[in-house]
Amino acid sequence: MKYYSTNKQAPEVDLQEAVIKGLAPDKGLYMPESIKLLPASFYENITRFSFQEIAYEVASAFFGEDLDAVNLRDIVNETLNFDAPVVRVSESIYALELFHGPTLAFKDVGARFMARLLKYFIQQKGIKQVHVLVATSGDTGSAVANGFLGVEGIHVYVLYPKGKVSAIQECQFTTLGQNITALEVDGTFDDCQSLVKSAFLDVELNDQLRLTSANSINVARFLPQAFYYFYAYAQLRKQGIEGNIVCCVPSGNFGNITAGLVARQMGLPIQRFIAANNQNDVFLHYLLTGVYHPRPAIQTLANAMDVGAPSNFDRILDLYHHDHAAVTQIISGFSCDDESIRKTIQTCDQQTGYLLDPHGACAYAALLYGLRANETGLFLETAHPAKFKDTVEEITGKPVDIPSRLQAFMAGKKQTVELSRDFQDFKKFLLEFNDIRGVKQ
Repeated sequence: MKYYSTNKQAPEVDLQEAVIKGLAPDKGLYMPESIKLLPASFYENITRFSFQEIAYEVASAFFGEDLDAVNLRDIVNETLNFDAPVVRVSESIYALELFHGPTLAFKDVGARFMARLLKYFIQQKGIKQVHVLVATSGDTGSAVANGFLGVEGIHVYVLYPKGKVSAIQECQFTTLGQNITALEVDGTFDDCQSLVKSAFLDVELNDQLRLTSANSINVARFLPQAFYYFYAYAQLRKQGIEGNIVCCVPSGNFGNITAGLVARQMGLPIQRFIAANNQNDVFLHYLLTGVYHPRPAIQTLANAMDVGAPSNFDRILDLYHHDHAAVTQIISGFSCDDESIRKTIQTCDQQTGYLLDPHGACAYAALLYGLRANETGLFLETAHPAKFKDTVEEITGKPVDIPSRLQAFMAGKKQTVELSRDFQDFKKFLLEFNDIRGVKQ
């Protein structure tokens, strides 16, 4: 399958090129040339399939022309060696728990799939070294770092805003060493993302180093996130719930909800979506006004959503042909400030016994506000509440148990390099760091 740029000013490329490049030369994001409608028989039999079997069918629709069935199935099975259960929270609201992977966050799916797919392609192409750049506001860094940890021929640089991720999130990608380098940037997530995008467009850097991105701008990161929407539907259908399903997605850089929208175009019977923002609600403003106006991100309790210029907004526009009316027909928005996040976590705990993390709290609040009669709400619980232990404990007044996997990260020693938000400093670091290591493409 060919992949085109959302800016329509670059040549189409195959999957291998799209994954290795990450960003198109015209600064656009790659999209598949077609989104295949899955057969009715797949949906009729979906309750009989495992998570891995469902994901393989979905993956085949995107990647089956570029990978043989054996390798694709292996990549899917290695990626999804954990569950993503749907849990009932209240009478008409369910949580899709995406925190059962290695780093206890939804991004484990895309990061693990991309790591294995990229490894396959660089081995096929005989590339000696690929440099993966990833900006993170929290969970992306840990998922990517752990997904690529120890993968031969790949070095990962995690850029994160100093003082703006939780201590537990930080230790998940700053204590690993090996082929992972953590870069502590004196700025915001948007500054980190800007550094990554600027690196891809710098001629000298790209002459010296083979760069790619593991943010959701990369098709190998965002498309696999469609897997768990199908699996969630299968679980709901087993419980007799098939129609009027509303998916509410905590949204920062909008890769996750974009994957859900792609799933819907593949025939998944989701009635509509709600994009739940924190106070960084530029998308909600677009929905209400038709005007997209990026602005600097502000820090909130739901830090992984502290994004003021979401990259995947371009993909959403592309999916709906830049038609504002078409976007608003499928997607509504919601904004949740810190006070509302606190109140939602506390109330949900008291009334249902279900413990939300700050990001899931935004989505749960959106459903409480916007779910209509006869609809079933499904919200994505994107991270384990223990990753925000201090915040959640302060709100609920109850201790939060830390899973053993998180405890292991917390015992490690922090290893970081401090950087300014100036691109020339970042460029100099990359060139000097790799010159010292004697790295060749």
